[in-house]
Amino acid sequence: MILRIARKEMTEMVRDGRFRAAGAIVFTLLAGALLLGWQHYREVSAQHAAAQKATRDQWLRQGKKNPHSAAHYGVYAFKPKVPLTMVDRGTDPYTGVAVWLEAHKQNEFKYRPAQDATAVQRFGELTGATVLQLLVPLLIVLLTFNAFSGERELGTLRQLRSLGVSQTDLARGKALGVAGALGLLLVPAALIGVVALTAASGQTDMIASAPRMAWMTLSYLLYFAAFVGISLAVSASAPSSRSALIVLLGFWMFNGLIAPRAASDIAKAVRPAPSAFQFAQGIGKALQGDGHNSASARGKRLEAELLKKYNVDKVEALPITLTGARLQDGEEHGNQVFDAAYSDLWKTFGEQEGVHRAVSVFAPALAVRSTSMAFAGADFPQHAHFAQAAEEYRRMIQRVMNEDIMKNAGSTGVYMAGGDLWRKVPPFSYTAPDAGWVLARQSPSLAILALWCAAAGVAAMWASRRVQVY
Repeated sequence: MILRIARKEMTEMVRDGRFRAAGAIVFTLLAGALLLGWQHYREVSAQHAAAQKATRDQWLRQGKKNPHSAAHYGVYAFKPKVPLTMVDRGTDPYTGVAVWLEAHKQNEFKYRPAQDATAVQRFGELTGATVLQLLVPLLIVLLTFNAFSGERELGTLRQLRSLGVSQTDLARGKALGVAGALGLLLVPAALIGVVALTAASGQTDMIASAPRMAWMTLSYLLYFAAFVGISLAVSASAPSSRSALIVLLGFWMFNGLIAPRAASDIAKAVRPAPSAFQFAQGIGKALQGDGHNSASARGKRLEAELLKKYNVDKVEALPITLTGARLQDGEEHGNQVFDAAYSDLWKTFGEQEGVHRAVSVFAPALAVRSTSMAFAGADFPQHAHFAQAAEEYRRMIQRVMNEDIMKNAGSTGVYMAGGDLWRKVPPFSYTAPDAGWVLARQSPSLAILALWCAAAGVAAMWASRRVQVY
């Protein structure tokens, strides 16, 4: 009986001109967004690879110079794109894609497209995630708002009950019918996405991205199922199709448009983050230190420690160059300052993310947005993961340069190094976290989506049993 009801519902939806029109629009937008994402991924990946090779070549070909000058010459590190960013670009337009690695500084990331976006562009990009999170739920609302109320208004609900069809079987059949109609749109679009993903990243990267893709797919399925359940529950409870449509459109607007903005404002109010100027100013003051921890005081302590370590009574008798030791000591002091400052900043962002997660209890769009960005490799924790790897590479460069000065500069203070030293610095390499790393951090959001799905299913069953026939 359930399958018969599902077949009947699906057939009616497919024959409905409104479904065909709305479905064609959603499918066209989703397929177009995926193809645009594919093009963007290919272009940006190629640009990053070329730029990373160019900055490596510049480092190797910089000629003879003092190693500390080379440390200031620096290199760029480019954040690699995870293939699934063709579906969801996440925070990448806001966090930046490249960072300049040089002596004494942990620089901010550069090349953030959101900074140069027009007012219209800031409203939102057309991506696969946008279509899936906003337009597909709207389509579900339009398909299901009159699922029960329409039957009641036409008088067919009374006829179905007189034939012995149970209300719960009717609800299950209608849910399956909606799922089948959505499948006609989403399955072909998903195949287009898989083909584009394989073409853009290659079979090897595609296989590596499969776990991320599976978890992303699951999160969206839970999200869609929750909307189907909510829509059926409202349709069964509302006195008319019009009132059901108004209620569901109100929930859709709150879920997709109001709640994300409200969550951001609440997070900023509960746990405000410093401005870029305040953050840089705080780091600058910490680097200068107080009287006890100033550069001159640290230099005197370092000199005393080295004299004691090497058991000599004057600097000229040291087996290493004091200049290099002082440079490295300054780097280590700066590293402590940077670690403390960025640890506090990232803790603040983590607490703001917790606020978003709390609000997602009332709006599942926030939960699916979090999981979508995360499994696409474009959320803030993965940005921080890359930033930490880039910072470790920067510190390694400074250590290699300063140790070479300590060993080879001598007492003259004039020392030039060449290609042999530059080649001791390996090329920058970064591996993004695997799906398990992401899943461990996104399990609360997935649990919230699962709870929404379960609660919506229970609500639909409960409302269908109590639907009024008149």
